[in-house]
Amino acid sequence: MSTIAQKRGFASTVWDYLTTVDHKKIAILYLIAGGFFFLLGGIEAMLIRIQLAVPNNDFVSAGFFNELLTMHGTTMIFLAAMPLLLGFMNAIMPLQIGARDVAFPFINALGFWLFFFGGLFLNLSWFLGGAPDAGWTSYASLSLASEGHGIDFYALGLQISGFGTLMGGINFLVTIINMRAPGMTYMRMPLFTWTTFVASALILFAFPPLTVSIFMLMFDRLFGANFFNVAAGGNTIIWEHFFWIFGHPEVYILILPAFGIFSEIFSTFSRKRLFGYSSMVFATVLIGFLGFMVWAHHMFTVGLGPVANAIFAVATMAIAVPTGIKIFNWLLTMWGGSIQFTVPMIYAVAFIPSFVAGGVTGIMQGAAPADYQYHDTYFIVAHFHYVIVGGVVLALLAGTHFYWPKMFGTMLSEKIGKFTFFFFFVGFHLTFFIQHFLGLMGMPRRVWTFLPGQGLDTGNLVSSIGAAFMFVGIVSLLVNIVITSVKNEKVGNDPWGDGRTLEWAIASPPPFYNFKQLPLVRGLDPYWLEKMEGKQTLTPAEPIGDIHMPNGSFVPFVISLGLFIAAFGAMYQIDDKAWAIPVLIGGLVITFGAMAYRSIKDDHGFHIHKEDLIDENDDKGVKA
Repeated sequence: MSTIAQKRGFASTVWDYLTTVDHKKIAILYLIAGGFFFLLGGIEAMLIRIQLAVPNNDFVSAGFFNELLTMHGTTMIFLAAMPLLLGFMNAIMPLQIGARDVAFPFINALGFWLFFFGGLFLNLSWFLGGAPDAGWTSYASLSLASEGHGIDFYALGLQISGFGTLMGGINFLVTIINMRAPGMTYMRMPLFTWTTFVASALILFAFPPLTVSIFMLMFDRLFGANFFNVAAGGNTIIWEHFFWIFGHPEVYILILPAFGIFSEIFSTFSRKRLFGYSSMVFATVLIGFLGFMVWAHHMFTVGLGPVANAIFAVATMAIAVPTGIKIFNWLLTMWGGSIQFTVPMIYAVAFIPSFVAGGVTGIMQGAAPADYQYHDTYFIVAHFHYVIVGGVVLALLAGTHFYWPKMFGTMLSEKIGKFTFFFFFVGFHLTFFIQHFLGLMGMPRRVWTFLPGQGLDTGNLVSSIGAAFMFVGIVSLLVNIVITSVKNEKVGNDPWGDGRTLEWAIASPPPFYNFKQLPLVRGLDPYWLEKMEGKQTLTPAEPIGDIHMPNGSFVPFVISLGLFIAAFGAMYQIDDKAWAIPVLIGGLVITFGAMAYRSIKDDHGFHIHKEDLIDENDDKGVKA
């Protein structure tokens, strides 16, 4: 191939991804962007652990440590874990319900670009005067006192990014409600689709409080509104309520899709239907409901009083019950099954004791008097990471190996995958298990350094060595991805051989219209039912006909870019920069101009003629 042709091919691919509204390509964009921010957050974590490896260390300054701490938490929660899960939701959920795309493909693309530009804006703070330094929760008393523009980057960046996530949640809800294939009743939906559904509902109700609170913080800092300024009659505790009314459901927004991924893996590699499917569904819904009842257990030390503390303590205990139901159902799914210990299954099995450990320490903190002792120690850090890393990150790694062949048509190396698992899993427990004891010994969290002779030296060194192990594991995953991509050995539609749900019935990777004919769903695990009857294709619910698909659009990128530009103008106008107001106005003109263009543009999409469709098990896409 000539250099010119190669350049044109690369440029064509870039343009394709900038303008795509295909849920599968948007999923890849989420995985690339989320993976980049995950690496960034991991590097920040490594710098934190290097600083705390030995007492009286001066590897980084106290101020820079606060920035690292804030950016690590903010990046991992908002810019890595959630977008990576949104990537899997985008890639798999429409296939599982037999849909050709999500309900609003344009909004899907807009949601991604808003997330991306919000995350980019936030991380540019490193190069433009300093990152936010008030912790990932950005409590108002700290964030109002913070010098420079770090907190402004935090507020504006998360605001832009949060709009994108909210759009994604609404889109998935409408998709699942309206676009299920014939016969796909709610109680026939795969568990990953159910957890996507409940997590999307949580996004719908949890993100508005965060949006409101960040607006108030933004107005306090940019315009002196004094919502949180106690000296002017404001109230800093209101920020904590707003933040945790979002922040605790956010934990379930992350963990429920992780539960869904593991449910699919346990069922597939035990060669059994998921045990207690109905109870799993109701437990998922109950977790979502109770997730809004427990936010003030983050605030036991604020002084809400014994009645409020008791109510939230009881609710915290209660939410352990549906989670326990899930644990036992996963164990009983494996019981008597024909288990295959593939890389995804190893992650799934390892997840159970890891997550249970995090859940048990959570119940310990649910007792308000005990929480007074644990609060602001490394015990909390250990608990939180056992839940998020031991639950969500293990699910992301398992899901990457499990769904990679479906998304890209190639299989990640099992041998390198086991190497990744060993280093990451051992490193995870080395890093965080010992932090429980550091916390019980009195080591406060968010501290820049510690003194020798307090019994904290060995524990911190072991924790830092564990972080290095985790880093090696993640690097080996990247190596695995590169080797797999270079080899490019194609696999069929059901590469694991035990696929049970609709996504395993079509080509890997799927053609951009997903299903030539919408399938007829005749029960739970519909593809498994067909295979048990000796069929390798799905029973169609419609005759073959033309398929209508949406056109790609550059408008989502432009709308998001306009907000990104406007944010700089909004932030620097408080410094009386002459260019700030024109930049603010210019960015808003770009955004609203693109929105107006979209509203008047006559975009009817395009048709794929039935003679151009391929067989479901063919890997070639559309006929040339």
